[in-house]
Amino acid sequence: MNRLLNLLDKNCRLTNEQLAVMLDTTADKVAAAIESYEAQGIIHGYKAAIDWDKTDREYVIARIEIKVIPMRDHGFDEIARTIYSYDEVETCYLMSGGYDLAVTVSGKSFKDIALFVSQKLAPIDAVQSTSTHFVLKKYKERGVLLAEKERDMREDVL
Repeated sequence: MNRLLNLLDKNCRLTNEQLAVMLDTTADKVAAAIESYEAQGIIHGYKAAIDWDKTDREYVIARIEIKVIPMRDHGFDEIARTIYSYDEVETCYLMSGGYDLAVTVSGKSFKDIALFVSQKLAPIDAVQSTSTHFVLKKYKERGVLLAEKERDMREDVL
């Protein structure tokens, strides 16, 4: 039922009945499949794509590239576990290329992010270096367009 997962990934607010029609099956079978995916850890949760810039919430996001020394017998997993346990961390990925971990963090201000890096992240023994990049504007997130479409100010000519 990869089709079911694709539909949920695009819009997790669809009802079981709507999904059943789209998949040519029954709502009971859809519900059972979703329950099974949740039990297997294939579906971990459901989250709305929110454009926080359109709210009054103070919110700063940064992507941090981290070079680390892998731990003997644990590789990167133990270090990643330490890092992703912090509340500020929204995502944590093992990467190929010039750095090892990519972490997305959020805070109320640039200073909050700087303090997170200097007081929590940098002191971890395995962390060799960090590079912090602040998100200035989001255009698209998880396939959802956040930037408003530009209006064509030209007049229609008949």
